Amino acid sequence: MTQRRKVFRSKQGRPGKRQREGGKPVRHHQEARFEGEILGRLYMAEMPLSAPELFAALGLSKSHRQEVLGVLDDLCRRKILSCKRDAFSLRTSVELFAGPISVTTKGYGFVAPTEAPAELEIDQDVFIPPGMLGGSAHNDKVLVQLMSRRQGRYEGRVVAVLSRATTRLVGTYMAGGNTGLVTPEDSRFPYNLIIRREDSRGAKNGDAVLAEVTSFAAGQRNLDGIILEVLGNPKDIQVQTEMVIRKFDLPHFFTQEVTSQVEGLDPEVKMTAGRTDLRTITHVTIDGETARDFDDAVAIEVLKKGYRLYVSIADVSHYVRPQTPVDVEAYQRGTSVYFPTRVIPMLPERLSNNLCSLVPGEDRYTFTAMLDFDEHGNRLAKRFMKSIIRSKYRLTYTKVKQILVDKDAAVRSQYEDMVEDLERMGQLALSLEKQRTKRGSIGFELPEPLIVLGEDNTVQTIKRSERNQAHKLIEEFMLAANEAVAEALEQGKIDSLYRIHEAPDPLKVAEFTEFAQSMGLAVDDGGGSPQWFGKVLSMAAGTPQEYIISNLLLRTMQQARYSPHNLGHFGLAATHYTHFTSPIRRYPDLMVHRALAASLQKKGREKPGPEAVSTEESGTFLSKRERVAVEADREMVERLQAHFMADKIDETFEAIISGVTAFGLFVELTEVFVNGAVPITEMRDDYYELEQGRHRLIGQRTKTVFQIGDLVRVRLTSVEIPRRRINFSVEEKLARATDLAQAAPKKRTPSQAKPRKKSVAQPKKRPAPDK
Repeated sequence: MTQRRKVFRSKQGRPGKRQREGGKPVRHHQEARFEGEILGRLYMAEMPLSAPELFAALGLSKSHRQEVLGVLDDLCRRKILSCKRDAFSLRTSVELFAGPISVTTKGYGFVAPTEAPAELEIDQDVFIPPGMLGGSAHNDKVLVQLMSRRQGRYEGRVVAVLSRATTRLVGTYMAGGNTGLVTPEDSRFPYNLIIRREDSRGAKNGDAVLAEVTSFAAGQRNLDGIILEVLGNPKDIQVQTEMVIRKFDLPHFFTQEVTSQVEGLDPEVKMTAGRTDLRTITHVTIDGETARDFDDAVAIEVLKKGYRLYVSIADVSHYVRPQTPVDVEAYQRGTSVYFPTRVIPMLPERLSNNLCSLVPGEDRYTFTAMLDFDEHGNRLAKRFMKSIIRSKYRLTYTKVKQILVDKDAAVRSQYEDMVEDLERMGQLALSLEKQRTKRGSIGFELPEPLIVLGEDNTVQTIKRSERNQAHKLIEEFMLAANEAVAEALEQGKIDSLYRIHEAPDPLKVAEFTEFAQSMGLAVDDGGGSPQWFGKVLSMAAGTPQEYIISNLLLRTMQQARYSPHNLGHFGLAATHYTHFTSPIRRYPDLMVHRALAASLQKKGREKPGPEAVSTEESGTFLSKRERVAVEADREMVERLQAHFMADKIDETFEAIISGVTAFGLFVELTEVFVNGAVPITEMRDDYYELEQGRHRLIGQRTKTVFQIGDLVRVRLTSVEIPRRRINFSVEEKLARATDLAQAAPKKRTPSQAKPRKKSVAQPKKRPAPDK
């Protein structure tokens, strides 16, 4: 016989009933909070709970129990809960599901139905209208109740926050009397924090601060909080960097335990069994002028019918042993983050800039890929070995260009003993590039910002970084090494990480095809292979269409990621690809080094991290860390762009339209590398409607067309530094993308393209061989 559970009851003999005013229930913030917490607990429990069990789960004091009983009574009456045998559970008829919420700056959100039951048949993210966020913030895991369906998309409301993505935020402090207020910089956090004077850490009015929420309550705009750190004046660029570091929760200092371990490492390089002495092979490093760590060096030898290429990578695994404090810290960071103003390294400086840095004239431990190629760039053999090298020169991309392209007599004389080797490297790199292109590797080129800072830490200018033959040379050699290592991993059935890039969404490819054909480009239907992508890019190469085509093609692509399963790399048209060449700044490369070294020594794989997590988990985690680093870097650039443009209000600029939405245009300036928006509210000369498939706005009265790729002159109207928004208005339309296309050749291969003068529609770019 089942024992009947006892339920707490009010003095009236039933669950507590809320007071009424004018016959209508009064809903207080406290009741709204209790309702959300009750629904969240019952959802997570997946079984009926009694009132005492709910009290215990909610951690309530006796003073709140009558209120909770009243809320339970109301939920039963509204048929949200099933109340049987003094136990409560969610009704199956109530359409609830959980998932992460993405909150927009407009005050509404979308919830991905990652845990939605199949019977709900939710095929896209659920829209959460303004006012229905239920106190949730961006990336929180929430419980959503479906309300209605409009135009094929469900709408819902957040009934409970199941877990908080963060309780910390960066904001601006406004001093008051006994209390101050922190306004979050990120408008996706829908609350301000009330800070008592004793919890303000001496913050001054207008200071940027890192604050923490100490209590959440649904329905309240202002929450209690404390200041954890005062960052300083937000107008200072260094303070802006600190704000980004705190916002993305980037680990930015090393513990004493890690520092002590690294300080105790033996700096002496000794030849031991299992290492190959390559100090007589002439290695050089080739990097940018401002590079601080040098983790790859290259060398070349002539064979009877081809070349032998040495790609020697810093042997970080010699110093960073699995599950040691420095290894655990490196794994948690996942990657170094490079800001224009500062580097957040994956490894302490003694490793990244000293022991593992392949500086000239010093013996260094390395892991070498020795690759033999014929004169056409076909790989004939591969071999891998732990080694010791002594780099001869620290060359820069500029110097190599001066030697190979400019034929600068002074520089060639300075490096006379390297000229012949560099010319051989150039020949091999060209052959490797031809082989990649032949198999269908996609030659995307993406603009890359180069931010020039003055001595006073102000932004002097933002330009597009140049790319020359030296960049291509190193890229080809690193790609070749990465492919060879990945092939060895699969051949040896070695448990490790691959760098994979899956095929694009066919629907997005079809949409692009329709647009390209409308532009007059003879694009074949049913495309989507790497060869097809390459053919399309060749059609547009050297024409004003190139910018538009490259931009839109890129949007069809998926993100590259790390996985223990070799699914190939679509963008490179490579059947095997991994990351082997940058273990100073990427943890996946360190994992690959360990796995490959263990296979050479016939040992088991050394696992990373504090608990020796699986390779599958490592791939997922490290992919996320990479995305965080990319987002942080992107935001830092946006902040510096906003600071750079802040004093240029009412100035005009030439720009190219890089995006078209129902809310307006996105533009990219041509003289400086700055992006901004033209809100549709600023386009007052007509009423514009979006023709989405063709990426253009059309004026209903004048029939004026603004299409992606059009050249325009814009005027800077406002800069919102806290929101990183740069707003323009259109002053003049310079040329239409379709007009430019009609004036250009319909098809031209890169080899046929004539040298062209610098054009505002063709900014200098940098490749993205690994998206």
